[in-house]
Amino acid sequence: MSDMPRAFVTGDTRHPIDVGVTPSLSDRNRLTCAFRPFLAIPHILLVGGPAGFAISAGWRAQNGQRIEWGAGTGVLGAVAAVIALIAWFAIVFGGRYPDGLWSLAVFYLRWRVRAVAYLTLLRDEYPPFGDGDYPAGLMLTPPTTPRDRLSVAFRLILAIPQMVVVAALSVAWAVTTIIAWVSILVTGNYPPSLYHFGVGMLRWSTRVEAYLLLLHDEYPPFSLEPR
Repeated sequence: MSDMPRAFVTGDTRHPIDVGVTPSLSDRNRLTCAFRPFLAIPHILLVGGPAGFAISAGWRAQNGQRIEWGAGTGVLGAVAAVIALIAWFAIVFGGRYPDGLWSLAVFYLRWRVRAVAYLTLLRDEYPPFGDGDYPAGLMLTPPTTPRDRLSVAFRLILAIPQMVVVAALSVAWAVTTIIAWVSILVTGNYPPSLYHFGVGMLRWSTRVEAYLLLLHDEYPPFSLEPR
C-alpha cells in the first residue's frame, strides 16, 4: 500500500515501511513558509504535528520527572491509538489485525506523513485532507507472515529505546527546521544537508509510530536512511 509517486521508488526496501519526499530545495514559496505553522493548523488538529505519536506512553526518568510520548496527536491520532489498543487484543489472542482497522490506521499514518512534511517545510504544496496525490508519502507493505504475538504483547516496552532516541533527535529536528525557515525567508533555499536530515527524521519517526500502531512486527532500524 503506497501513496508515493513513482519517482520515490528507487528499488526494494528491506524494511516494509518507508517514507519518500520529492526534493524541493530552491525557489521555495517564502510567503507560505513564513506562515506555515498557521496554515498547517487544520491538519495539526486532525493528525498532529512532528512531536505527536499515536500511542501515549509515559515512563519515569531518573530525576523523577514524567516524560510523555504522544502529546498532540490530533483527532485521528486519538482514533488510531484506540485502534491500536483493540488490535493489541486481537493479535495477542487471535493472531490477526482486523482488516478494516488496519486500513484506517494506515489511512491516518499516510495523511500524517503528508501533513508533517508540509509543516516541517519539506514541501510547499498544501496537503490534501485524506487521500490524494502529494510529493511526500508513505510506502507500506502489508504483513504477509503470521504476526509475532510475543513482540506485540510487549510492544511498548520494546519501543522504549526507539522512542528515547527519536525524542532526543526531534529536538535537533526542531532546531534545523527553524534554521531552514530562516534560510528560506532570506535566500529562498532549503540547505541540502538539513533537508536530508528532515526527511530522515520523518522516515524514522514514521517507522516508530507504525511499530507502535502494530502495523508491522519488524523492529525499526536506528537509521535516517532507507533500508
